[in-house]
Amino acid sequence: MKRLLAPAVAAATLLVAGCAPMVTQSPGEGLSPVNAVSDGEDKHLMLFGHDVVSYFTDGRHQAGSPAIKSVYKGVTFRFASAEHKKLFDAAPDKYIPQYGGYCANGIVYGIPWGGDANTWTMIDGKLYIFGGSGSRDAFLLDPKANVALANKYWSEEVNGSNAFWQRSKRMVLRVPHYKSGQELADAVAKAKAAGK
Repeated sequence: MKRLLAPAVAAATLLVAGCAPMVTQSPGEGLSPVNAVSDGEDKHLMLFGHDVVSYFTDGRHQAGSPAIKSVYKGVTFRFASAEHKKLFDAAPDKYIPQYGGYCANGIVYGIPWGGDANTWTMIDGKLYIFGGSGSRDAFLLDPKANVALANKYWSEEVNGSNAFWQRSKRMVLRVPHYKSGQELADAVAKAKAAGK
């Protein structure tokens, strides 16, 4: 009996552990999915609590304070200052990262995953977050084409979906233009060697 219970308990544990991000990243009030975590009373905390306004006003990322925050469409945003909160509250859509704060290069492939607050760029006054410098460098090889692809997959598949299921689907059913991490790294290395 114990031998039968152990696999069942392990499977149930994995299922429950997988449910937390499914709920946290899909608040379902207009900003879903989002690169969010649960932190104390903040059940859908955007970008690990980093101040989204700082990218625009200070040209850098910085942590927000749990004491200075706003909730917009079910997602909590923290700010480094009351002034940043005021700016956000006046025009939230201006400051929200593209693609729910997920790695923009992942969204090119229909995969909502990753997104580090310290790896980012601005394109045409919009904030794009990346899973690391390799992802950012690959995206910037052709930003116009990659923004177009990311916008397509975001609007047609990802926006309003459950991040876990969308990610699972696109990890198995790859988009036609899919490139592996190694292929992207090789393309970046080639471009850097050519001085681009």
